[in-house]
Amino acid sequence: MPVLEDQATTTGDDMTQHHDEQARQAYRRAYQAAEKAGRLRDVPFETMSGVPVESVYGEPPYPGQYPYTRGVYPTMYRSRLWTMRMFAGFGTAEDTNTRFKEILRNGGTGLSTAFDMPTLMGRDSDSQWALGEVGRAGVAVDTLADMEDLFADIDLSGVSTSMTINGPAAIVLAMYIAVAEKGGVARADLAGTIQNDIFKEYQAQKEYIYPPRPSVRIVTDMIRYTSAEMPRWHPISISGYHIREAGSTAAQELAFTLANGFAYVEAAIAAGIDVDEFAGRLSFFFNSHSDFFEEIGKFRAARRIWARWMKERYGAADERSMLCRFHTQTAGVSLTAQQPENNIARVAIQALAGALGGTQSLHTDSYDEALALPTEKAARIALRTQQIVAHETGVANVADPLGGAPFVEWMTDEMERQAEAVFAHLDELGNGSILEGVYAGIENGYFVGEIADAAYRFEREVNEGRRMIVGVNAFTDGNEEGGADILRIGNEVEDLQRKRLAGVKHQRDSEVVARALAAVTEAASSSDTNLMPPILDAVKTYATLEEVVMAMEKVFGTYVEKAII
Repeated sequence: MPVLEDQATTTGDDMTQHHDEQARQAYRRAYQAAEKAGRLRDVPFETMSGVPVESVYGEPPYPGQYPYTRGVYPTMYRSRLWTMRMFAGFGTAEDTNTRFKEILRNGGTGLSTAFDMPTLMGRDSDSQWALGEVGRAGVAVDTLADMEDLFADIDLSGVSTSMTINGPAAIVLAMYIAVAEKGGVARADLAGTIQNDIFKEYQAQKEYIYPPRPSVRIVTDMIRYTSAEMPRWHPISISGYHIREAGSTAAQELAFTLANGFAYVEAAIAAGIDVDEFAGRLSFFFNSHSDFFEEIGKFRAARRIWARWMKERYGAADERSMLCRFHTQTAGVSLTAQQPENNIARVAIQALAGALGGTQSLHTDSYDEALALPTEKAARIALRTQQIVAHETGVANVADPLGGAPFVEWMTDEMERQAEAVFAHLDELGNGSILEGVYAGIENGYFVGEIADAAYRFEREVNEGRRMIVGVNAFTDGNEEGGADILRIGNEVEDLQRKRLAGVKHQRDSEVVARALAAVTEAASSSDTNLMPPILDAVKTYATLEEVVMAMEKVFGTYVEKAII
């Protein structure tokens, strides 16, 4: 099939026509190289009626061409569909391991791990702070023994794993490395992402441990370590998802997320790491909400902004450093407890926006998540939703199929305009440094205040009936029906996990553990020492998550948010 037939240029001068023709020829060469190398999927690229379609339409720049507004790769989903990465985690490690295997059997192509609240906060299951929360909103992981059970009988060399954790991210990553190496998989062969985005914790999610500056030191240590040891690993997933879930607008999600990304880049450069050593393995995590075209414009603007800033402000020369590659999750905050089956339709529309926006991986929420952790049936429907979008709608045949549509292009420009206004404010706050501007915005309550104002406006519109939520403040017939079956986590999970932890502590060598923890504290005291090696040594002794957290807490202290009135 011919790729990108010549299109007559009706506007612009000769120079523009020449540049556009060069872009077309470059795109043809890139596409045909992928085709010749056998990298295209073996499916008919045609409509359901049998009409052949080209890989892209419209004017340049095309997918894979700077500034990547239309996609990060020339062939996009013709070569490879987005990774269908389903979020899972509940109860004990054995419980979640069973769900992981179910996801893989049903066609999932990546694992995404949810941890319970004590784990996210760096506390063990036997901590007084963990009472009533163990295994409730994710899987409980206290020691390497839990991580071993979590990934038992899963080939870590053949699966991409994402782990959603931030404050204790270095410790959890060390546990994952240790499990892999015990199973004969070298750390260099591990593929995946650890969220490790501490800035958004202070701004939105509030699962922090240490103050911002030592927390960023841990992040830069992880960047340096993975750059040297784990070439297939993404050391940060810079997350707008939680900013949006806290109530931000789409433009705020876009701006705050990319600003956090710029701040991490500045922190790593300040630590002496060359931008092209690490920037190519930074990834992003966005929310896909219900305003279909706004979301698509947001995704397109994110790629354009990131590419331009990385090239022009931070001097990136490697093309990979300019690529904004991102995971997308449908909007959990949009799910309703009323008429929960309606959430299946919401998720499908949000998933379609993610695909049309060019996401690299996607998680679809389960329809029952407003009620409890998803049941196995609900999780399967969520995965099937992605598979229907990928295989039945035709959206994977053409890259950026809405590109060039006036409304979509306007929305992309508007998202960029609003984001740039935020960057200018942070740059001013930081006296020419986005990093310092982000620190200042955390301390003075800028981020929290902006998100709170946006959330208040939205909620007021819903309460006043000016914004309709089907089944909540409109079309409520049917709300009297009984609730869906839900997954319940009983107290027995906490009892079992506490007994398991006590057993691990009893069997380990306490003196070896103590020496390893002392080494972590010593490393934290020296800014010249990378924290990852001593943390890895500590988890191998079966030191607990909380013990390693507290070993660093002795040096870093803890963070208490200031009240902003």
